[in-house]
Amino acid sequence: MTSGQDGPHRIEVHLDAVLAERGMTLTELAERVGVTIANLSILKNGRAKAVRFSTMTAICEVLDCQPGDLLSYRPHPPDGVRPR
Repeated sequence: MTSGQDGPHRIEVHLDAVLAERGMTLTELAERVGVTIANLSILKNGRAKAVRFSTMTAICEVLDCQPGDLLSYRPHPPDGVRPR
């Protein structure tokens, strides 16, 4: 696994969990944030390469959460340990 800008990232997205806690669907979030369901789906599934701060701000406002509630960093495993 590489760590350059072109390599895989290790940011995990917890949008599903936050939506479930709020009893909200992805469709409802998309409508309230003003983003397409397709773009939110890409974010939710961890395939996004970037997120605009304005989009993250709108998501946090609608979900009443902090960016850290939606994203976390998964560090490299120690040498010799295979990822699960």
